[in-house]
Amino acid sequence: MTARKIYRSREDRWIAGVCGGLAEYLDVDPILIRVLWIVLAVVSFGTAVLLYILLWIFVEEKPQQNPH
Repeated sequence: MTARKIYRSREDRWIAGVCGGLAEYLDVDPILIRVLWIVLAVVSFGTAVLLYILLWIFVEEKPQQNPH
């Protein structure tokens, strides 16, 4: 059994790929994650924006797949 890891998405990104990566990890629609993130940012008075920036900094981008 391999451990799953959260990565920032390379393909499904609007800003940094954080929401796209979370959607891939949770196997849900990325639009749902983005809408929830916006709602959370408003409800948390911007704390979610700080969390997004921290995830942008600390979560690695998904490794590129070699076509070989």
